[in-house]
Amino acid sequence: MISAVCTLFEGHYHYGVATLSNSLYTQGFRGTIYVGYRGSLPNWILKGKKESVGKWKEAISVSPVEGIQLVFLQLATTYSLTNYKPDFMLELWEGAAKDADALFYFDPDIVVIDSWKCFEQWVDCGVAVCEDINSPLQEFHPRRHGWRNYFKNYDIDLQYKNQIYVNGGFVGLSKKNISFLKLWIKLQESMGDAIGGLDKSIFFNQTHNSTILKMEGFQFFDKSDQDALNATIEAYDGAISYIGKDGMGFIPGEATMIHALGSLKPWRINHFIRFFKGRIPRREDVVYWENSKSPILAHSRGEIRKKQMAIKISKFLGRFYRV
Repeated sequence: MISAVCTLFEGHYHYGVATLSNSLYTQGFRGTIYVGYRGSLPNWILKGKKESVGKWKEAISVSPVEGIQLVFLQLATTYSLTNYKPDFMLELWEGAAKDADALFYFDPDIVVIDSWKCFEQWVDCGVAVCEDINSPLQEFHPRRHGWRNYFKNYDIDLQYKNQIYVNGGFVGLSKKNISFLKLWIKLQESMGDAIGGLDKSIFFNQTHNSTILKMEGFQFFDKSDQDALNATIEAYDGAISYIGKDGMGFIPGEATMIHALGSLKPWRINHFIRFFKGRIPRREDVVYWENSKSPILAHSRGEIRKKQMAIKISKFLGRFYRV
């Protein structure tokens, strides 16, 4: 199977791109990681080679080690990047990644900790998705009911599948399920009228600060792309393959990946300040710094050592001190 991976970022999230890529390599992925971005690029990327890739005439290619390549593609869209996921995936499959049998999207705050073989087996089961921390949503939950009523106005019928509400940070699918992306795009474009345009999302300036148009009553599109993804699952007539909350490390269990939710990302945390607030390092902090060393070095080795030492000290002291 030829697999390709993609992600999207702007600003300081380039650190997450590097560590996500390291974790993919460590877990056995070999191939191309397509990185859509806006804004400026950091030094570790600018060392790459400029080349033409598909419709992008000035892509930047970085090959940190044999077997893996990162291709950085500048985006011109006005969409919030969180709403651009299915569009980007479809653009890749229709161009730069046209030879890929399977395509996987990961948010740049995810670290992969399970074998890459598991992911390729997963998409053979259907569209691969992972349960969100806010799941479940029952069949007649106001959010699901709101989706059904809203999309009816666009001649899109939703059929309840189950109570699982999935996270929008990861989607994987084989090319035979490419119609899922087209449907997701259709639902997002329809949703745009309700949220004030697809440039609006739960994030503003890379923090959780929503710009989504407020609705009277229940806010059934307040997570934009994620809500549209879950509605797409109800509109889609193909197979969906779910892994539970343990899959992203939201609950104890055998995780497939670790997803650092919230605005406080592992690369921006001061662990001693958090310790004095009674908070010990999280699992996502530990796995982030474990995967930050190789083959891409976006942080200095000194910074990595300091962060790992701060995590060890904070975890030890946390045995005796809690607020």
